[in-house]
Amino acid sequence: MAYYRHDLARAHHLGFGFHADVCSPGILRLLEPVLESQGLVLELGCGSGLLTRHLVDAGHRVIATDASPAMLEIARGYVPDAEAVQQVALPDDKLPAADAVVSTGHVLSYLPDENAVWRGLAAAAEAVRPGGVLALDICDLEWGVARKNASTHGWVSDDWALVTQFSMPTPARFVRQMAVFSRNEDGSWRRDDERHENVLIDTSAIPKALERHGVNVSVGGSFGDEELPTGLRTVIGTRPRR
Repeated sequence: MAYYRHDLARAHHLGFGFHADVCSPGILRLLEPVLESQGLVLELGCGSGLLTRHLVDAGHRVIATDASPAMLEIARGYVPDAEAVQQVALPDDKLPAADAVVSTGHVLSYLPDENAVWRGLAAAAEAVRPGGVLALDICDLEWGVARKNASTHGWVSDDWALVTQFSMPTPARFVRQMAVFSRNEDGSWRRDDERHENVLIDTSAIPKALERHGVNVSVGGSFGDEELPTGLRTVIGTRPRR
């Protein structure tokens, strides 16, 4: 399975922090009971630590995890005061128990197939302690419908550029083919190509599926007041105290 390499991780960190910025106020409100009890937050797919920074600055104890070594390298420098920053690859790696499990950037949608996505959701639910909070986002089938004919996009800065071409090989699979251009120290440019696929699922089935794992959730459109992209759903819930 492909994970973000160095150049794409850097471009993502420098150019795409806005998603964590808009989601963090709503997530922090959801986590207020966890903060009051000095509980532990487990972040899945922390990337370069953009949301982690908001969580730690708010006073949370955070274990930040990601599958990409390149992302984790940035995160360790960006959020050195996190409780831990460590590599975890879902759905197979064991997750530590936590009072809240959070994730943004539709991390579970990057898993290789639908079965892996459902197993990743189950693992996240199982990691929530009694009385704890689950808050993550994930791509619905509508994500692909809204982007079926998406045109090629480009982003340019002084020392990096990203060109992304989109495709939909099936109604449940959304593909990004990315060319990352990075400036070398001598002023020349290098190119690195990455391909990433998102698995899209029927998110209306999530509440019943996670109920079997002891977590009551609802599927919605935001963590708070922000407007998320079309087809991106939030999964928010709690594990009842026994």
